[in-house]
Amino acid sequence: MAVTTATENWLARRWGKWVVPYAALWLTMLIGGVVIVLLALFSAEVYDNVVDDAGLANLDKPALAFMEQIRSPGLDAFVTGFTNIGGGIGMPILASILTALLIYTSRSWRPLILIGGAAAVSITATTVGKKLIGRTRPDHADAVPPYESSPSFPSGHTLNTTVVISLVVYLACLQIKRTSARIALIAAGVVFIAAMGLSRVFLGHHWMTDVIIGWVIGLAWVGIVILAHRLFHVLRHREHAGAAPTFEHPAHLHDGAAGGTAGGTAQTETNDADKPGPAGRSSASG
Repeated sequence: MAVTTATENWLARRWGKWVVPYAALWLTMLIGGVVIVLLALFSAEVYDNVVDDAGLANLDKPALAFMEQIRSPGLDAFVTGFTNIGGGIGMPILASILTALLIYTSRSWRPLILIGGAAAVSITATTVGKKLIGRTRPDHADAVPPYESSPSFPSGHTLNTTVVISLVVYLACLQIKRTSARIALIAAGVVFIAAMGLSRVFLGHHWMTDVIIGWVIGLAWVGIVILAHRLFHVLRHREHAGAAPTFEHPAHLHDGAAGGTAGGTAQTETNDADKPGPAGRSSASG
């Protein structure tokens, strides 16, 4: 009887600490992913009905004309090299490196779940948007080679870079204590995201509205992913002292405030399967 009770208690603890929080995380991201894909469909419909020839004349064509005026051979080569970082080869490599660093420093697999899942949805939204509207890119005469032939709307470089870099900055800030370092990291992320989008217009590979929609959808999706992450920690740590993780109070997988048996139990639970690092080492929220 005592063995049965102990087993039931152990299963209840595991259910409360692993199944429920991760189910909430995946469910929120799944629902949010559907919302983002629908947002891409909606934005394409809005574009089709609102951004007509007058819209091109008022925003897209003047922006492209301005970019053409400031081009030079050296600047063209530099921007081409930079924009390749956000492409189909460069961004997966960069995302993999940054995610691996976050996994190592946080001693948690959650950066892989968050960034990998978010990137999958952003790629889906990009693909759906491009196939749905099939917008033509600027003429090759107005673009810098190498030319691209896939549909233009929305900008995949912009959308995917916004999602990956924003989440990397968010997860990194949870592990950094110095406010000045956080500010510098956030500023660097904003500059990188903005520069990636503008580089697409500079090279004549996208219209400005393609880039703007990429920023909007990307930031909306990032907000949903962060919400899922916060919800996960609310459920994951509801039996532990302290609030959900914040920049000032990053969450740890064990509660050192409760001594004795509780402390020993929590310490044991730090050795669970989602922690790739050494056992017994606390992790910042990730």
